[in-house]
Amino acid sequence: MVEINVLILSAGRRVELVKLFQRAAKKLNIKSKVIAGDCSDLAPALYVADKSYKLPRIHHPDYIKKIIEICTEENISLVVPTIDTDLLLLAENRDVIEQNTNAKVLISSLDVVKICRDKNKTHKFLQEHNFGVPKMFTMVELLKDKNNIKFPLFIKPKSGSSSINTFKVNDLNELMFFYNYIEEPIIQEYIEGDEYTVDVFLDFNSKVITVVPRLRLAVRSGEISKGKIIKDKEIINDVISLMENLKPIGHITVQLMKTKQDIKYIEINPRFGGGAPMSIESGADSCENLFRLLMGETLKYNEEYKDNITFLRFDCSICLNENMELVQ
Repeated sequence: MVEINVLILSAGRRVELVKLFQRAAKKLNIKSKVIAGDCSDLAPALYVADKSYKLPRIHHPDYIKKIIEICTEENISLVVPTIDTDLLLLAENRDVIEQNTNAKVLISSLDVVKICRDKNKTHKFLQEHNFGVPKMFTMVELLKDKNNIKFPLFIKPKSGSSSINTFKVNDLNELMFFYNYIEEPIIQEYIEGDEYTVDVFLDFNSKVITVVPRLRLAVRSGEISKGKIIKDKEIINDVISLMENLKPIGHITVQLMKTKQDIKYIEINPRFGGGAPMSIESGADSCENLFRLLMGETLKYNEEYKDNITFLRFDCSICLNENMELVQ
């Protein structure tokens, strides 16, 4: 029986993702341990994984060393990042991890990660390749003719995550306040339309395998809480074109707005997004795809997932005893 062990980093609340990797392994009759690592003992995903490890914080000098130790001890085949702050560090150290273990790190190239982690670079890349984006402004440009600024505007951090410190700006006073409040702010036009998260899966050669648009019906703390799968061909084709230009690998999460005029891209996250289980449950199973790739299979593009289905996410409690052991 094939053995493929997976290490999920910064596992946090990713209980669904852990369970979906476990389910995929069982479906494919693979001997597998899904191992969760986190810097906090109170990360819920640690208690549904087959095994867990306490990790140093991401910027600790021993973080990469600890990952290598776990990969060696547990014979890890795949290392899966789940948060933005992991991405640059893992891209920079991918070769070190892979050369010292049997594991593959599910991370795009350093150039791709640098584009995605810096919203100025993302915007520039999209413009240069003729994809729709919100118009950007500098504060100097705006203040040259402050009496004719067209509000509302939108302001957010250059390297932000999870919609933290993102604000609709309605007047000059708000603009000045948030510009000074946010670290390295970006100012954009405020656009209206249907907001989509698009889950994309690409093989290790950047070939697109699945593209699943999800209409964002409700969001909580920057993460989708209610969503509807819609096979919008315009979005699917445009996102495929974007992926062919960007060339990431693995599971990618794209945020965009579909306006009356065109599609405008908001950001690209080269990792599993929090709402990825919706697309996986619809039939575009990135966990199963990863196992198949690691077994040497060649995957073909497909749209074999359910359409027009709605997902409603909710919290669930995990109970631990006095020894920090899961109470069933």
